[in-house]
Amino acid sequence: MATQVTAKAKADAPRSSSFLKVAIALQTLTIFLQAVSAGLLLTSSYGETLHSVGARVMYGASMLYVLTAVLAWKPGGSSPRPVRHASGFLVLASVQVVLGIAHVPSAHVPLGVLMFGLSVLELTRR
Repeated sequence: MATQVTAKAKADAPRSSSFLKVAIALQTLTIFLQAVSAGLLLTSSYGETLHSVGARVMYGASMLYVLTAVLAWKPGGSSPRPVRHASGFLVLASVQVVLGIAHVPSAHVPLGVLMFGLSVLELTRR
């Protein structure tokens, strides 16, 4: 019986890994789009709305990454490392939202660059 559970977990590992990669790619894309909308924020009237909506989407993508990492780890039996990384991204996203609302661009912009770099790094590791 235990052998069947282990065999099923190993068979599900590639599928959960691909879901995890999709979640990281989505997060990376939303962070990149936030940089684009930040440029529009400086040059157009609709940039602030686009950046605000994008922040919510990016935060949702970070939550999806955490959920996907937990689902890949717990039933699949994979390493808990992606859960720690995803949780770290969610903390960074939370700080980013607070800094954005508080209008602290001196910390908000570098943190966004750091998040994008870390997200790309994590995507290349998968």
